[in-house]
Parts: sequence; C-alpha cells; structure tokens
Amino acid sequence: MRVGLFVTCLIDMMRPEIGFSTLKLLETAGCEVVIPDSQTCCGQPGYNSGERAIARDLAQKFLDEFESFDYVVVPSGSCGGMVKAHYGDLFADDPELMGRFERLRPRVFELTDFLVNVLHVEAVPGDYNGEVTYHDSCSGLRELGVKAQPRALLGKMPGVTITEMKDCQACCGFGGTFALKYGNISTAIVDEKCANIAASGAPAVVLGDLGCMLNIEGRLRRTGDTKTRVLHIAQVLAGDA
Repeated sequence: MRVGLFVTCLIDMMRPEIGFSTLKLLETAGCEVVIPDSQTCCGQPGYNSGERAIARDLAQKFLDEFESFDYVVVPSGSCGGMVKAHYGDLFADDPELMGRFERLRPRVFELTDFLVNVLHVEAVPGDYNGEVTYHDSCSGLRELGVKAQPRALLGKMPGVTITEMKDCQACCGFGGTFALKYGNISTAIVDEKCANIAASGAPAVVLGDLGCMLNIEGRLRRTGDTKTRVLHIAQVLAGDA
C-alpha cells in the first residue's frame, strides 16, 4: 500500500516531530510512505479569508502531488476537512479538476480514521502510561466524523486511562484566522476549554489538530499552567510523547 503523507505546513514549520510520529505509525502498520517534497499548504487560510484564487491554486497543487497514491493521510482534522469538504467548492466550475478530485477524495483520510477504518490496526507502538483527556477538534469532528477513532486507538494502550472533560466537543477558540480577527472572543473560548481540562483532573490533554494544540497550550502557559501536557494523538500512539 503506497501512502502519500501530507504533513501540513503548520506541522512542518512548528512541530515537525508530529510528522515523524505519523510516519512511524504508518510504517509500523506496513505502509510504504512517500512524502512529496514540493507539498506546502492545503489552502485553508486563503479559503477562509476569501482568497479563492490562491486557495484554488493550492488545491490544484495538492491534486498534482497526491492523486497518484493509493491513499493520502493527513495528521490534522483541519487540513483533512479542507480537502474533503471544501475542494469541491473550489473546483465546481472546472469539470476536469472536479473529476480528478472526486476520484481522489475517497482516498484522503485523517490519520486516526485511516488507522482504524482502513488499516484496522490492532496495536500501536506507543507505551504511554497515565490519565489523559481528549479534545475533539471542530473540523475533524464535524467535517470528517472523527471522534470514536482516536479513543479506540488510545483504548488499545494498556497504560492509558481516558477521562472525558466537560464539553469535549466544544471549540477551543482557534479557528485559524478567527483567533487573529476576534482575539477577545477566542480568548474567552479557550479559557473555558482550559478550565474544563483542569476540571477533568487529567495531567495531559490529547488532540488531533496542531492548531488547537498550539492555542490550548499557549493559553495554559500564559495563565501559569506549566504542568499540563498538550499532546498530539500521533505522538502518544507512536511512543514519542
């Protein structure tokens, strides 16, 4: 099985170790993984800001880079959601590109969805021990249906106990450019998320989207919480946490 790994620009620039953890998980599961060197952004920031021409160019670039693979895996609900839920809008006026996209779309998967529903993994290499709580990212949950998958994988780790926080499905306040345009609202939302994490009693919060991860971790640290760990699901599953 030949898998194209879309690392995402945020992981590449901010937390490349998440990309390596994703690679480890896929290779351990028996995949031949290829990471196209020319990959950049999925186009979501431009799309959300009304820059459709830029977003469309990036979407076409994604097609060119990834349509030859058996599957495409994305360790981000946000970027995966952009590809699967919004590229169709960008290609709606171009039958040729739309056709190419429709052939690729069923082969694009968020990481945990791929591990559970395509590879049907029965074990993961990680040996994390401890209690965690899980934050569901908006895009992964609402655009891709990712909820049970990460919990199922964590459940395969004997040392992990999952304690659900209040409103685990609620937004963390990031929302990409939303956090920049509406800083006060974003801060109020992430403060509520941080309070729910603290109330869960878990010493670590796990999630599947680096945007949420940076927003939550940044707010925790700025408000004096230096102990709560904020971990990407790939790091935990791969044994890199």
